[in-house]
Amino acid sequence: MLKHFFNRRLRDSYTPAVILITGATGAIGAALAKCYAGPGVILLLQGRQERVLDQVAQQCVEMGAEVRPYCIDLLDAPSVIAWLDQLNEDYCVDLFIANAGMNISTGVDNAGECEDEMLQLLDLNIKATLLMSSYLSKEMRKRGSGKIALISSLAGFYGLPMMPSYCASKAAVKAYGEALRGWLSGSGVGVTVIMPGNIQSAMCDGMLGPKPFLMTPEYAARVMQRGIARNAARVSFPFPLNLGTWCLMLLPASVSQKILRLLSYSRPKG
Repeated sequence: MLKHFFNRRLRDSYTPAVILITGATGAIGAALAKCYAGPGVILLLQGRQERVLDQVAQQCVEMGAEVRPYCIDLLDAPSVIAWLDQLNEDYCVDLFIANAGMNISTGVDNAGECEDEMLQLLDLNIKATLLMSSYLSKEMRKRGSGKIALISSLAGFYGLPMMPSYCASKAAVKAYGEALRGWLSGSGVGVTVIMPGNIQSAMCDGMLGPKPFLMTPEYAARVMQRGIARNAARVSFPFPLNLGTWCLMLLPASVSQKILRLLSYSRPKG
């Protein structure tokens, strides 16, 4: 109904007019929302924690943005499609940041991952991310503009023994984003795969193992924002940890596994 009014592509070369962010109730999602909040910006924020979502929305409104909060369950695929259909009627999304995700581990006793939690993680980290990206990329491709940013992780370079499903999901997001960028090449639509290291958050706190080069969500959000603005194919940071995980991918598996054991990544300390 208001699609014509909201059909503003870019306020300038760096700031999208309509931005959809999933996982906006998490530390990273909230920081990203505040990074982009400002006059002339419409933020479509999804989150599962209604009270926190309202707080983030209010903070962004105070910064001058128009905000539409949505407490949508991304594990409910039919509801997600219906929601995207409605968003497509009312807005033209200039930037989609697929940030929603979760993590599980093999546990402090190293007994292994819970299968029910594994299925939930795969549905959220992979299925929901790919479903929304596919839908929105086709809409952007039709009109010849837009950006998609997929939040992967440095853990997507090489699997960490204490969180195999999480690493697998982030590797899948990385591969999908790279393929999607190739498919959209020349269409006017950009795709950026973002691979951060350790960021201060509840999810990071729950992760087992060392957390070197820990960053604040605000710092990480600014790095992500700059990478998206320049349409970088990949934004992986911070540099020392980025180099280390990349080397793990290139080294023989036996060497990489030995390095992880030496760094206490193989067996949690209860």
